[in-house]
Amino acid sequence: MSRDGGPGAAGVDPEQLWLRATGPRRGRRPSFSREAITAAAVALADAEGLDAVTMRRVAAEVGAGVMSLYSYAPDKETLLELMVDHVGGELPATPAVTGDWRADLKAMAHHQRALMLRHPWLPAALTTHRTPGPRTLAFLEHALAALRPTGLDGAARLEVFAQLTAFVAGHVGHEIAQAAAARSPDRRAAEARYLAAVAADGRHPELAEALSAPGRPLTPEATFSRFLDRLVDGLATD
Repeated sequence: MSRDGGPGAAGVDPEQLWLRATGPRRGRRPSFSREAITAAAVALADAEGLDAVTMRRVAAEVGAGVMSLYSYAPDKETLLELMVDHVGGELPATPAVTGDWRADLKAMAHHQRALMLRHPWLPAALTTHRTPGPRTLAFLEHALAALRPTGLDGAARLEVFAQLTAFVAGHVGHEIAQAAAARSPDRRAAEARYLAAVAADGRHPELAEALSAPGRPLTPEATFSRFLDRLVDGLATD
């Protein structure tokens, strides 16, 4: 598979990526850095989506030859790992742990949602991202400390954090899609007519009852908070 293609068979070696030297050791010092390459890739993804992020485009953004980038990111999968950790640095690394793990967990989820809305490509990227980099580790460390009052062991706390992140990513992905659909009033009107017809056909009484229930606040923030409350409350161990 090409270097601008999807994941290779071997995947990304996190030890090589995060713990070893990050650039050429010999020859003339380059006029760019791994940080600059990653920032350029993030800017491209923010503006045009992940499909726009190719090694050739990123090289053009930093004013480098495409082959010279491979010393820093040998393929797009590696570049994606760098991008995820780069934006992870926007998360608060050391907010106070209150001792109320439910409140702390909800606060973390709201931070994650805000990050993903700033970088709409991130939910999709997280479906293949596997190893936390140095910036992401700070937030993970805080999450594990916040979950200590649950009494769960370390492995279970890691699972809870993974579950929370997956929920936020899935919800934000849906939220972004819904926002795009809302920009098409004809489609929304057609969906409303369809659901009204289904509710009236007599064959779907449960759905009809659900659709006739009193409405709840439908702002994106209110909807996210409502779903998050259900998730976190379902994690209670007492």
